[in-house]
Amino acid sequence: MSAPLSLPGQPGPPRAGRLRAGRRAMAWVFGSTGLLAFSWWVLVPLRPGLMRSPSEQFSNLEVTGQPFATWMQHADVLSGLLLAGAFLAAGSRSIPGGGREWLGLLVFAATETLGGLYPEACPDEISASCRAREWSFQLPLPHYLHMVAGILQFAGITIALVLAFRRTRGGQAITARVYRGMVIAAVAAYPLLGGAYLLDRLSGVVEAAFFTGFTVIVLAELYERTSQQRSQGVADASPTEDYPGDVEAGRPA
Repeated sequence: MSAPLSLPGQPGPPRAGRLRAGRRAMAWVFGSTGLLAFSWWVLVPLRPGLMRSPSEQFSNLEVTGQPFATWMQHADVLSGLLLAGAFLAAGSRSIPGGGREWLGLLVFAATETLGGLYPEACPDEISASCRAREWSFQLPLPHYLHMVAGILQFAGITIALVLAFRRTRGGQAITARVYRGMVIAAVAAYPLLGGAYLLDRLSGVVEAAFFTGFTVIVLAELYERTSQQRSQGVADASPTEDYPGDVEAGRPA
């Protein structure tokens, strides 16, 4: 049996396999680096006094003038750009039927960058005057852009999770089990999130739990999408039927 041939001007299976391997590597390099930047909040407890209350949101720490606020803003911008690059490298068609959840992941990444570009004007969770000005729309536009970006960020990755759960329902793969676990956790956690924001209690703790969940979802999506690319690459490299021209030209099969 002869090696698979390609038509002139078209990449053959070996070249296609190298392209897929390059995209897999790019997806993981961008994705892992982006998640490291996204996880700057993990370092906050290591700096005593930085977060003054467990009811303070992490976004309050990014208010211009706060210690390390600029670094945190830059980390959010970098994280969003790198995660978008990871999802683009993985591709919308890397999972059959996974195009819509891929769009949700891109929304998550884009709004992460937007939140870093437009930080809040004041710490609304720990300042009554800031909260009053916020509700009366007396704060600058970037403050409200940050709020909208945060809402869309949660919506984007939650929609991606629900679609991934529906797509893999009944499956026993590790990613299917992860999606099921994350959906169960989200059903329990969203009421806690709403209560924390309405009552101004433990917002930072609840946010940390959600950010951890977001990280798990991104890792599961990247793993699943790059695994699909790897499987396709193996299929491309497998032997195929003889090319008709081999027999006509007298070439050995």
